[in-house]
Amino acid sequence: MVLKDIMSISGESGLFKFIAQGKNSIIVEHLETKKRSSAFSSAKVSSLEEISIFTEKEDTPLGKVFDLIFDKENGGPAIDYKADPEKLKAYLNEVLPEYDKDRVYVSDIKKLVQWYNILQKLNMLVKEEPEKAAEPEKTAEPAEAAKPAEPEAKKESKGKKEPAAKKQAAEAKKDKTVPKKKPSKPKTK
Repeated sequence: MVLKDIMSISGESGLFKFIAQGKNSIIVEHLETKKRSSAFSSAKVSSLEEISIFTEKEDTPLGKVFDLIFDKENGGPAIDYKADPEKLKAYLNEVLPEYDKDRVYVSDIKKLVQWYNILQKLNMLVKEEPEKAAEPEKTAEPAEAAKPAEPEAKKESKGKKEPAAKKQAAEAKKDKTVPKKKPSKPKTK
């Protein structure tokens, strides 16, 4: 999921969208109420993009966990975050079986599920495009841009404008007083 501008602010309920940077604060908009406010530097602001879930091997970014929940629920809402703690643990175990049961607390699972449901309700769960698919498009554009440049270069050499290097070579030829034919071998005495 693309979570770049989505933020959580400690002490505030819900999620916020980054709007602008102020002098000593950032301006954010509450996703559900659409009210704008300032989050000062004293508040703990976390971008959802930077949050990850502890697993037995490597930490899994929150966006990938949201992708797994989205696939499990076929785009629908997840379990209610107010459900029984054992149900919440079992739910996360279904979605991410390798999560670290010692370091991921029930409160973390509640936040995860609550945030997912907020984003799902607002249709903000957009899957990330695979990087490999995006790279060929980027490499294809410069190749296509180079093709039109070649005929333009040919037009310049045939047309009215001459490239600077050709102009300099033509001027150098005009300035020479040496005849075009090469002189025969120099005579030695």
